[in-house]
Amino acid sequence: MEPKVDLSPAPEGKGEGEEVFITVSDALEYLFCPRFVFFMHCLGIPQREERRYKVLKGRELHESREKVNRDYVRKRLKCTRKEISVYLTSRRHHLKGEVDEVLFLEDGTAAPMDYKFAEWKKTVYRTHKYQAALYALLIMEHYGVEVNRGYVCYSRSNHHVEEIKLGDKVYKRAEQMVREILMIIQRGYYPDGTKQKARCVDCTYRNICV
Repeated sequence: MEPKVDLSPAPEGKGEGEEVFITVSDALEYLFCPRFVFFMHCLGIPQREERRYKVLKGRELHESREKVNRDYVRKRLKCTRKEISVYLTSRRHHLKGEVDEVLFLEDGTAAPMDYKFAEWKKTVYRTHKYQAALYALLIMEHYGVEVNRGYVCYSRSNHHVEEIKLGDKVYKRAEQMVREILMIIQRGYYPDGTKQKARCVDCTYRNICV
C-alpha cells in the first residue's frame, strides 16, 4: 500500500531559502523502505554501503562499463550516439542524478541506459522501472527530447539488455514519489516502514528503527 501523503506542490526549499534536491538513489532507498530517507536526511545517519558486496561490485561494473558491448548497444538499439556518466539536475523536479549512459536513438528520442551487477530474472523490478523514469525526467528537461523507454543491462546474465516502456502513468508516480520524499526531508515527517519485513533482517537501521 502506498503511503498517504499531502501531494500539494513542495516548498521551494528548507530553512533559510535553502533549495532541496533529492537524488535518484534517494528514490531507490525510499522504494526499499521510506524510513531510509528519514534516517539519512533528517537524522544524518549514513548507510554503511562499503560493507555491502553488491554495492562494491556495482561500482566496479560502472568503472568498466565503457569496455563492454560498446558496438552492440549502438547496433542493436539503433543508437546514433551516446553520452557516458552524465550528471543532470532539475530545479523543476528538485531532482539530481548521474545517468550511466544517455542514448540518442534513430527515431529522434533518447533513453537512459543503466548497468546492474545482477541477473536478469525475467521481470523488471519496480526499482529499475522508476530509476529509468526519474532519469528520463532529467533527460527530457535537459535535452528537450522525448523519452518513452529506458534500458537496463544485467551484467551477470551475459550483459542482457532489457527495454522498459515509459509512459504518463509511470512518470506521474515517479513525480509523486519525489514529492513524498521531499515532504519527509522538509517537514521531518516520520513515515511508515516497509511492509516487507524480510527486508529488515539485513537493514543498516534495524537497531534504531521503531
